[in-house]
Amino acid sequence: MKKSLKNIVLPALALVTLPFMASCSKDIDSNPTLQDPTTFHLNTPALALGGNVYDLEKGKTLNLTTSQPDYGFPLATTYEVQVSLNKDFSDKDVDGVEYKTLGSSYTSANMNVDAGELNNAVVEMYQDTHAGADPSGIIMPIYVRLRAHISNSERGYINSNAIEIPKVVVGYVATLPKAVYLAGNSIRKGEAIKQLAGVFGGNGEEYYGMFYVGDNGSIKWGFNTKVNKGYADATVNCAVDGVIASQAADGGVQISKAGWYAIHFVTKVNKAKNQLDNTINIYPGNAYVIGSAAGAWNDGDPEWKLTPGANASEKFVSPAFAGSGELRAYIKIPGYEWWKTEFTIYSGNLYWRAQAIYDGWAKDVGADYSVTCTPGQKLYIDFDNDKGEVK
Repeated sequence: MKKSLKNIVLPALALVTLPFMASCSKDIDSNPTLQDPTTFHLNTPALALGGNVYDLEKGKTLNLTTSQPDYGFPLATTYEVQVSLNKDFSDKDVDGVEYKTLGSSYTSANMNVDAGELNNAVVEMYQDTHAGADPSGIIMPIYVRLRAHISNSERGYINSNAIEIPKVVVGYVATLPKAVYLAGNSIRKGEAIKQLAGVFGGNGEEYYGMFYVGDNGSIKWGFNTKVNKGYADATVNCAVDGVIASQAADGGVQISKAGWYAIHFVTKVNKAKNQLDNTINIYPGNAYVIGSAAGAWNDGDPEWKLTPGANASEKFVSPAFAGSGELRAYIKIPGYEWWKTEFTIYSGNLYWRAQAIYDGWAKDVGADYSVTCTPGQKLYIDFDNDKGEVK
């Protein structure tokens, strides 16, 4: 399919080249046209030949070269690297088992891919499909392809062919996770997982959130969307009177009493053992309003505690606001100042504080992240789905 350039917006680099393309043989009415390429070729690197074994843990880079997708004329192109343990790649790419897309991207058809990043992706996929077993030292084949698109745009996406690197060895290297997730029968009706928020200033080691469990309900957790870790994979501390956390029949974390709970997840790299040491702290499910709407800045003020819903589908509700001004609200994690676990409402969703705020959300983050309160209004929070509103 061809599209006239009159009808699309191209990246700046592409526009610069247009004055030199006026006589292109593919022009229509003297205008270059954007083509949708059907294929582009990733070359097999030399190290994949001759029985060589490539150590991704100890290596620095993996050199990949490719032809450029034919968009009809030269365009700046961005390449993402995808790796799989299966040569047929399937349609999964949100921390799925089938393949992973590396975080780094490249703008040259000759790219030196970070071997350590590739190593960690292979290790994680192997562990996901082998009950957490350590693949260190195992020689295995891996499969690599590229995902290309026009730079600085959402156009022109296309996958290359997949190549096999038949003999690769990897090593587990403990690194901090990019995210932590929860799952359970009472979390989002058991139909979806819940991502925890990062504690502000937690340096990627601390996460938190609010969840509901039914009678003797349980939760599982994980660093990807499989959420397959449980009680035995962390040190679990329950600091709620009359409530016991234990190992559930399915290996999860069982909570002895139905209700809302705040979770504080801590993970640290143990370099001596090359492992992550994980701790789950479970606290009462308390959330508060503070600041102008409350008429005071008292951390943990019982007068401004939200009343929790009776079950997972019911909302937390604040007292009626006493003053006007910007909403400031937070989940209370004992031992932490309120602003480390603060949230606001952005487009109906909870937005967890991830930046320094000196003069308020409006000035330091953006007007769209600021919620104005007036006396008599209340804050309503659906913590199961992390949504909220003031009315």
